Amino acid sequence: MIIVDVATGLILVALGLAYRRRPAGVLLLGAGLTWLLGDVTTWAVYLHRGPLIHLVLAYPYLRPRTRLASATILAGYLCAALPAFTANGPATLAVAAALAGSAWHGYTTASGPLRRAGLAALGAASALALAMSAGTVLRLIGMAADSAVQLPYDLVVAATAAALCADLRWGRWARAAVTGLVVDLAQSGPLRTRLARALGDPSLTIGFWLPVEQRYVDETGRSVHVRPGTSVERADGRVHTYLDVGGERTGVLVHDAAVPADPGLVAEVAAAARLAMANIGLREQVRARAAEVAASRRRLVESADAARRGLAEDLRDGPERRLDRVADLLHGAAAGKRAHGDLTSRLERAREVLRDLVVGIHPPALAGGGLPAALPELAQLAPVPVSLSVAPGRFPAEFEAAGYFLCSEALTNIARHAKASQAWIRIWRHDGSLRIEIEDDGVGGAQVDGGSGLRGLADRVAALGGSLALDSPPGSGTRLTIKLPLPGTTGPGQ
Repeated sequence: MIIVDVATGLILVALGLAYRRRPAGVLLLGAGLTWLLGDVTTWAVYLHRGPLIHLVLAYPYLRPRTRLASATILAGYLCAALPAFTANGPATLAVAAALAGSAWHGYTTASGPLRRAGLAALGAASALALAMSAGTVLRLIGMAADSAVQLPYDLVVAATAAALCADLRWGRWARAAVTGLVVDLAQSGPLRTRLARALGDPSLTIGFWLPVEQRYVDETGRSVHVRPGTSVERADGRVHTYLDVGGERTGVLVHDAAVPADPGLVAEVAAAARLAMANIGLREQVRARAAEVAASRRRLVESADAARRGLAEDLRDGPERRLDRVADLLHGAAAGKRAHGDLTSRLERAREVLRDLVVGIHPPALAGGGLPAALPELAQLAPVPVSLSVAPGRFPAEFEAAGYFLCSEALTNIARHAKASQAWIRIWRHDGSLRIEIEDDGVGGAQVDGGSGLRGLADRVAALGGSLALDSPPGSGTRLTIKLPLPGTTGPGQ
């Protein structure tokens, strides 16, 4: 009998040493050493029950997940350390019942991958509670002596420890934890909660790196204080696992050093967290892009309102006066107050005024001949010489109109801001898109948000699903390159 008893203690010690880097191994080692201590001193004969109860109720971690489990573990340590309680049959039965009840509660309240680990703990707790209570009940009714119940008890303890170690070694709960986490990442909710559930550490903190402010913050924006170091660092009983994506700092996990049952699990959860960080970054980029599109639309609306107001002023200052002049010319001709030659010249002048007015609103040449026909007229009205290179052929009407007015606005910007002596316009078709390049030899230094009118151009291009590239080094002129995706393409330049 003594051989089996010592062998059981040695098995516990051996298993503890084999898994010494895990919480379960630490508790097994503690149970084995106290078991052997109980073989040489009577007051420690039941001391091993404290670490064993702790093991099965906190498995696979060191910290229990429920308050009931914490209370049961505390009661188990007290009863194991105080022989008077251990020798008391009802007290032992109460601890055994609490052990089985706590394990059942932990299993039923667990979710996802932790439920698999809880099943192994429930089996181990049930076996240990049965061994504790069966021997006590048999002794209380006088059906067995201590020596008769010792062997079954030894075998149950050794088998329970071996079963938990086998689950640590070959069980799939750790992989299931990572798989469950990856599934969770696709759902909404705080990232910290999902990572804490996967690692089994409710105290876990996640910090997001703010490069501008050079600090970590949690999901509520509060600062997270960490110590600088390598990817994994132990400090004050906490592990700092840094989450770098593409060599750039993105975040950090701060968790209890004693919580994870498997260092490999920490690494895989960290990898999943890096994926989540990258996804969060992409979502923020999408939000920023959506905000920019919304701002662009607001500017287009405001620009349209301003254009209508400006058009009304322009009509009063220009075309309205020209129409008044045309009316005077026609009135004089009708009254027969002018000579024939003078009448012909006045009518020709009236036609020119009306033609300029129509061209300014929507050039007839654009509808009749497209950009190759309309842009030369526009170039003639420009305040600087314009060299044109326009590919022959037609584009969809809305793109021809967009191209025409983009060129018109660009030439207006050149006249107002560039101080140029020459301008160039090149239009061609490439990879399913309409390409427009407008260049001048002015002062350069233009910026899209610099108040030069380029913001409106960029908004117009964005509204058509295109892109605008600006090259304007100071003192070297400005080049605008515009890409407008034509129908049947997926984007600019495609």
